[in-house]
Amino acid sequence: GGRVTAICKMLFCGFCFVLIAVQANYAPYFFDNGDRSTNGNMALLSLSEDTPIGTHVYTLNGTDPEGDPVTYSLAYEAGSRHYFSVDKHLGNVTLIEELDREKEDEIEVIVSISDGLSTVSEKVRILVTDANDESPEFINTPYIVQVPENTPSGSSIFKIEAVDRDTGSGGSITYFLQNIHANKFTIDRHSGVLRIKTGVALDYEKSRTHFVIVVAKDGGGKLRGHNKMFSATTTVTVNVEDVQDTPPMFIGTPYYGYVYEDTLAGSEVLTVVALDGDRGKPNSIHYCIVNGSESSFEISNTTGAISVIKSPNQLKKEVYELKVQASEVSQEGDISVYAFATVTIRVVDLNNHPPTFYGENGPQNQFELTMYEHPPEGEILRGLKITVNDSDQGANAKFNLRLVGPGGIFRVVPQTVLNEAQVTIIVENSAAIDYEKFKVLTFKLLAIEVNTPEKFSSTADVGIRLLDTNDNVPKFSSDYYVARIPENSPGGSNVVAVTATDPDSGLWGEVKYSIYGTGADLFLIHPSTGIIYTQPWATLDAEVNSKYNFYVKAEDTDGKYSLAEVFITVLDVNDHSPEFNENIQEKTMIIGSPVKIEAIDQDAEEPNNIVDYSIMQADPANVFDIDQSTGEIKLKSYIRSLDIIHNITKNKDCIWSLVVQAKDRGSPSFSTTAVLKIDITEEVRPMAAFLMQTKDNPMKALGVLAGVMGIMVMITVMISTAMFWRNKRSNKIMPVRRIIKKRQTHPPRMVRMEWLKLRRPNSAAEKFIVKEDTRNENSNNNAQAGAALPPTPSPPPPPALTSAAAAPTWHVPTVSGSLTPTFINKQLKKKGLGGAHSALVSELKMKFEKRNTALGDLHI
Repeated sequence: GGRVTAICKMLFCGFCFVLIAVQANYAPYFFDNGDRSTNGNMALLSLSEDTPIGTHVYTLNGTDPEGDPVTYSLAYEAGSRHYFSVDKHLGNVTLIEELDREKEDEIEVIVSISDGLSTVSEKVRILVTDANDESPEFINTPYIVQVPENTPSGSSIFKIEAVDRDTGSGGSITYFLQNIHANKFTIDRHSGVLRIKTGVALDYEKSRTHFVIVVAKDGGGKLRGHNKMFSATTTVTVNVEDVQDTPPMFIGTPYYGYVYEDTLAGSEVLTVVALDGDRGKPNSIHYCIVNGSESSFEISNTTGAISVIKSPNQLKKEVYELKVQASEVSQEGDISVYAFATVTIRVVDLNNHPPTFYGENGPQNQFELTMYEHPPEGEILRGLKITVNDSDQGANAKFNLRLVGPGGIFRVVPQTVLNEAQVTIIVENSAAIDYEKFKVLTFKLLAIEVNTPEKFSSTADVGIRLLDTNDNVPKFSSDYYVARIPENSPGGSNVVAVTATDPDSGLWGEVKYSIYGTGADLFLIHPSTGIIYTQPWATLDAEVNSKYNFYVKAEDTDGKYSLAEVFITVLDVNDHSPEFNENIQEKTMIIGSPVKIEAIDQDAEEPNNIVDYSIMQADPANVFDIDQSTGEIKLKSYIRSLDIIHNITKNKDCIWSLVVQAKDRGSPSFSTTAVLKIDITEEVRPMAAFLMQTKDNPMKALGVLAGVMGIMVMITVMISTAMFWRNKRSNKIMPVRRIIKKRQTHPPRMVRMEWLKLRRPNSAAEKFIVKEDTRNENSNNNAQAGAALPPTPSPPPPPALTSAAAAPTWHVPTVSGSLTPTFINKQLKKKGLGGAHSALVSELKMKFEKRNTALGDLHI
């Protein structure tokens, strides 16, 4: 029993081993996920034909029972196109070839899965679905249709067919016509049957061919995610066939013929032409004269040529009207439809007479007329009685009339004449009929035949003599006149001549001149010559008025006039001398500052009123300079103090006289001279000047000092009071020493001391001087503001001088005059006048020093 058991165990283990070995060799397989799955065995896969190349379209998916890794592959039957590629590990299937359902709507592919030992393959079919990628296409083109013109309206004439290889709505086709309103046809949108529109008839004679544009359009569908509609067009040529339904028609109507006086019997006059109205299959035409020939004319039955069968002198009428019939003859010889035309034949003679002009007494080729200028436009020249005639007949008697000469002045009526007419000449441009331009207007009246080969013509001379009227206004040669006249011109001087002309003749052309206006008072004008001149008593002055403006009038005998403007400028003449200011005779010069003189020239214009200044005489001559243009007088640049002046001259009082000249730039030039006294000093401080002025009135100086000290006391009291009230409010008492300190440093005291300081002289020769008051132009140092200061004591009168010892009087030549100079007696200086003046100054100086000392003690 134990062996059996052992053997059974061994058999069972071997069987299990075999079973394990068999399970390890199972083949891989694909998952079947249904027709809408994107992975599995690719069965029942459908793709749209517009799927782009490179699109991942499917994923092969399977497994191996033993869990081994699997690989995928695709295979195709021999000769088939390879549309897909697969990633052997991932199973991703990619489209590599463009799909086209219309060429191949089903693709067979062998898909395989392998675990390395076993491979399982399956054949799958991939459906290619439709996309709207095809356009309709017309078949059996071109379309050419023959339609008889009598086809009834609404009839079907052709069926158009187009195909679209797409399916569904993309393959359905509808038809329609372009320009449906202009077409004579309609089309069934579903069947494509082309019909003649209801109520429309075809007419071969009007239009033999119609071009119908047909459009075939599909129903639309998806293409690459968008709705697309495609269409195609074709042209249907409809040829209309002629049908015998139109009567014959005459060509070239109306018909006119002429029989001349030299035409021979049997000659052809003209030919009529008729054609069958049905041009497609025309019938032959038969001609005949129905009436009106009166046995004088005949017609060829086949050609339509009309001939005269009598000589012209046998023709009784001037005009014949023939009624001609044209009939269609069918191929069987029957006369069917017909038409009529009227032929007018005129009997005329030869063109052997030219047009001829006639006057009142017969043929005439020269006519004259006298009239006033500028007649009204449209007026008829009734004095001209002209008739024109051509004795020929018919077309030979037709001619044109025209005027040859200055254009646009007259026109002739009528312009076209048949046989005979009364000639009328009408005024067209009145302004051109001007006596001043033409005394006589000459024209040629020309008559020339119109349609004759000979072009016979004749002419007549027309002369129109013009009479003058007063139709012009005097006209100045310029709208304005500009004149210039010197101010020193005597009365009656000519200024300017104005000129006006009037082209009228006789008295109408005579011009009289006159002037008027506010500026014309000083002027007269000669009434005939137009010369403007000044009044005999007039005196012109450019300094008073240099511009005159007025009007001048030119007038004819009828009162017609025109105006011009006159502008007269009075030219300045150098007739004024420069004039010095009356207050220049005495000046005080502070060293370093110039003094200025000024002279005014009353002339109106440059350079007559420009003044130049110069120093004519000075002693010494090397002390002063003068600015030529401004009149500023200053010391030489090296003179900077009174010491330098004292070294130059012994004149210690520093008062010198200069002879200055003011000269204008006119031609001739005028000048004026004056003597100028200059007192040279140095700048002093205001306090010293004040003391200098009050040296003779010490009480005035003391009064001023007392007033200043009173003000200082008042200021001190006010400050003390303010300090007291402030300490009282704050319950504090300020130390006395602080108030004392405040008083000691009070600013007014310092100012008062400074005011009392006197400037020390730099040298013994320096004097006390008072600063010049700029408001006093005479520089006499007498201040007028406030209380009058006592004058400085005058020097003693100079001794009487004999004529022999008297100082020579200065005589300065001048053109226009001079101011009377202040004479300086040099002998007074020599006899000690300077010493007396120095003594007075020393006395004043001592008084001021004593007063300054007393005030200083009082202040302390």
